[in-house]
This record gives sequence, C-alpha cells and structure tokens, in this order.
Amino acid sequence: MQLVVARIGRAHGIKGEVTVEVRTDEPELRLAPGCVLATEPASAGPLTIETGRVHSGRLLLRFEGVRDRTAAEALRNTLLIAEVDPEELPEGEDEYYDHQLVDLDVVTADGTEVGRITEISHLPTQDLFIVERPDGSEVMIPFVEEIVAEIDLEEQKAVITPPPGLIDDRAEIASGWDES
Repeated sequence: MQLVVARIGRAHGIKGEVTVEVRTDEPELRLAPGCVLATEPASAGPLTIETGRVHSGRLLLRFEGVRDRTAAEALRNTLLIAEVDPEELPEGEDEYYDHQLVDLDVVTADGTEVGRITEISHLPTQDLFIVERPDGSEVMIPFVEEIVAEIDLEEQKAVITPPPGLIDDRAEIASGWDES
C-alpha cells in the first residue's frame, strides 16, 4: 500500500536541501537516509534520501543526485510516497494509521448508525474523522478519547459517545428554536 509521507517545500540553501511538510507520525522511519520514495508526479522520482536534519523546527532533506538550489526548487510541491505493508501497525497502543480508519462504520454506543469515515483531517490540536452520513451529508467528529470510545478493526467500526449537538440532525435542532 502506498502512503503519502511528505510534501516537498522550498529549497533551502545552495546545496540541494529542501524543506518538507511531514505527513507521517513516523518521520524517523519513513524519511530516514537511504529510504527510496515514489513521487507524485511520478516523473520526479523515485527519490532516495541522502541526508536529513532538523533546522529551526523544520525537517530538511537532501536527495541523491540533487546538488544545487535549482534542482531542489524543481522538486517543490512533489509528494513523497512510501510503500507500507497494509498489515503493519503503529508501535503505540490505541494508535492507528489513516488507512486503517478510513471506511470504518461509525456507530453510537447504543448501535445507532452515524455513517462511514471518508477522511482523517489532521489539525494542530486534534485529528478529526470526516464522516459521511447515510443521507450524503458530512459530520466532523473529533478523534479524542472522550468521544471515540472504541476502534474495532476486526468489526470495521468506530464506536462513539457524542456530546449533545455533535451529530444531532440540524432539522431537529432548528425545530427546537423559538422564532419569536
């Protein structure tokens, strides 16, 4: 299975280094020297990581064969893609890769169907499940312990205990408003 692990940003310096926007929880594994990564667009790669370092809080990478600023700048906005075994699990308990969560059915603790996870949105403070409801509308569910009670990969479902108003039908909410 192929997963996007980073996006190349601007060139840094004159010796071919680039900044990268990390899109993996395991950069030390996926973006280590020696890793060979596919690219999007495919014509830019594959790229082999020669060196990596953190500078002012940003990850900088240098790729084999990329020796100057012009070559580095030509890679800007290229996606870096790693080949990952679909059965591989993260090291930590209660940690999941996005591909394990996408397409899970979302139900409440009492079994009420909420929808299906279509995307994971990674925000600075927390991750969000983007859930498509049976009627085609979407609801965003914070992926926090207080709301997501259980992830059952065998049963392919996420059990949630939503606070009032998180998944309530908008029509039901609106009908309770006083229009005076």
